[in-house]
Amino acid sequence: MNVIRYQPWGLVHRLHQDLDRVLERRWQDEDETTSPVSDWLPAVDIREEDGHFVLHADVPGVDPKEIEVTMENGVLTLRGLRHAEETANEKAYSRVERVSGSFYRRFSLPDTADADRITAKSQLGVLEVIIPKLAEIQPKRIDIQVA
Repeated sequence: MNVIRYQPWGLVHRLHQDLDRVLERRWQDEDETTSPVSDWLPAVDIREEDGHFVLHADVPGVDPKEIEVTMENGVLTLRGLRHAEETANEKAYSRVERVSGSFYRRFSLPDTADADRITAKSQLGVLEVIIPKLAEIQPKRIDIQVA
């Protein structure tokens, strides 16, 4: 039996946050200081394997050309944009749940990550980033000469 936490006001709280975000955008100037860092966050799985780390991010509907993966100072950054679908008559929607807009995620990597060999590919709406580990540096034994 799974225990599920009951949050009676969770939906109301989420609605309040969404309304605040929409109203802030409508009445404030859209510049870097007032706009949010991201409109949505892709779900991410990270696992460590023998020779590398693997990161999977769910980015359905995002063109791989709209995704930017960067590594700087031990921080891996995923940034991208999902465009809203164009419709002839926007009033025809009775419910819209799929979020569009920009996303931005950052991950601190361990010192063992090899930034020069990171690769990324996108397939079927899943971004896969492979982060190889540096070859382990073994301590060098220094022989002591007897005088």
